[in-house]
Amino acid sequence: MVDAGIGRLLISSLHQGIADVSPSRLDFYENWLSPSGMRDGRIGLAPLGAVLSFLHREEPPSNDQIATRAGVCAADWTYQELSSLRRWYIRRLPLGLRSRAALGLGRRLVFATVRHSKVKSRMRGATAVVEIKSALCEQLRSPATVPMHGFYAAAWQRLFMHCEVDAEVGLTGDLPGGWSLAVTVHGARAPEAAVSA
Repeated sequence: MVDAGIGRLLISSLHQGIADVSPSRLDFYENWLSPSGMRDGRIGLAPLGAVLSFLHREEPPSNDQIATRAGVCAADWTYQELSSLRRWYIRRLPLGLRSRAALGLGRRLVFATVRHSKVKSRMRGATAVVEIKSALCEQLRSPATVPMHGFYAAAWQRLFMHCEVDAEVGLTGDLPGGWSLAVTVHGARAPEAAVSA
């Protein structure tokens, strides 16, 4: 995945999101997201741009649901890649440090999806602002990047859930070359309310 530093995590999670939400359309999208291309790392910017453009034009609500589901898959896989010791340790941190751990995992996810990205996060009390600047915005026209709004918002939301933090994540707007997310932490999630796959 050489164009724009596109990572397998993004391609695989989009493929899974389509399979979960709109399985009847998977054959269509596999013209660009072919399993052999994903396995060999041969899917670049042009096929990704085509997929994102088609997702943007899909009939509601499936267009938003696919991007959201893809973000959830990306977050789940990112969290599962952590060692069991690290996951255990994160869940035992105080709430503020668990929130910061979720922000750190979000940064990791962004770099795993598009390596040539920049992420800034600032946390003050129970709120945080996350700014994502992505090479996708520089190389794809605006409509094609719209599904990434829902993708990243859902991914960060899910990571907070994995860290047992009750938080609300939403898109606050576009930035030059990226997006801004707002995070509001409401408190701790009870362990029994932890994420199920």
